[in-house]
Amino acid sequence: MKQHLTGERALLVGLLHRQVTRAELEDQLQELEALVRSAGADVVGVYWQERPTPDAATYIGRGKVAELATIIEQQHVSTVVFDQELTPAQVRNLERIWNVKVLDRAGVILHIFAERARTQEAKVQVELAQLQYLLPRLSRLWTHLSKQVGGIGTRGPGETQLETDRRLIRQRIQRLQRKLHEITQQRQQRRRGREELPRFALVGYTNAGKSTLMRALTSAPVAVADQLFATLDTTVRRFRLPGGQTALLADTVGFLRKLPPQLIAAFHSTLAEVLEADVLVHVVDVSHPNFRQHIQVVSNTLHLLGAGTKPTILALNKVDRLSDQITLLREIEVEYPDAIFISAERGIHLWRLLLAMQKAYEGQTEVISFLLPYTELRALQQLRSSGQLLRQEPLPQGLLVQLRCPLPVGERLRGQYAPYVSPIAPQP
Repeated sequence: MKQHLTGERALLVGLLHRQVTRAELEDQLQELEALVRSAGADVVGVYWQERPTPDAATYIGRGKVAELATIIEQQHVSTVVFDQELTPAQVRNLERIWNVKVLDRAGVILHIFAERARTQEAKVQVELAQLQYLLPRLSRLWTHLSKQVGGIGTRGPGETQLETDRRLIRQRIQRLQRKLHEITQQRQQRRRGREELPRFALVGYTNAGKSTLMRALTSAPVAVADQLFATLDTTVRRFRLPGGQTALLADTVGFLRKLPPQLIAAFHSTLAEVLEADVLVHVVDVSHPNFRQHIQVVSNTLHLLGAGTKPTILALNKVDRLSDQITLLREIEVEYPDAIFISAERGIHLWRLLLAMQKAYEGQTEVISFLLPYTELRALQQLRSSGQLLRQEPLPQGLLVQLRCPLPVGERLRGQYAPYVSPIAPQP
């Protein structure tokens, strides 16, 4: 594993304009600082400018550019990071003036993903997103830094592909897209073997505690770390619902405001676990002062992925950190009456969460009865794997089987077996 980068001194820059308040800007810059530190750089200063709209040429005004030029020289800054996405022209202009590397938030996030990618799929996804991001931003300065310094934004393709021309990079993008398509098909083949089991997916803002909850519910040795984007690769593990049925739980990559669109597109195959889940569990760090904004960011991203209407349980995590703030906790309970308040780390109310997960899943299922002739009992194994077997009863004409299964599975089974109107009342 590559260690944190050394020798990078970063300056952070934000802009207070009509679409953002001072409080929002301060929160965004704090988050950007956490991202840059996660990438391994030392933050030597945070600056912002107030103006109605960004400058088309340099994003900030000429006066601020000149002021920061002096600070960059005095503080020996090697990288300047902007909170908002910059145009390729703005990057080139600023690099020409300051003679240092200029990044935006998207570039830092892509670098962190490159550092954390472990599986072949994640590495392909990240490299593809990086190349799509870097292609319009190629400059001689970047090539020089990739050879001489390295650092944030130059790992992976930044170390090899920036030396080539745009034609070669486009060819590499095409090869990666074909490779990702192959990996996606392989992933779909693996999913087919478990499509009959109830499927849940953990979603949430980065560092909300999804992996901790995954480990608590499944007892699986999932890596847990108090850092942004600790989990990139989707992990799927088995666990049991309170009713005894085996189910699948997927832990997905955390979301973040202003995620690069290239990254969302590249990780779409990984996030397919979200699209195919029966129920989503939206994990929120309720102890974070801006948890409401985090909820909104995740909701917006889910809608962008096409999963905005899926049944979702809101799990407000880290409630133990609010134990001495009773008034605040009661206000949140009133604000989110359907939420489940949990502490994944301390095991608080996890059984309550499991009950809510089973109830939400059963809302997407149905109970069907089939009468299997005794000459066709081989079908019993297929029915068992298609859902939760509620009851078996031998009758003179065959075996009566009562099954709870997902709605799409029920439609398919009706095409194979004739449903039986059973006198047995469905169990609740």
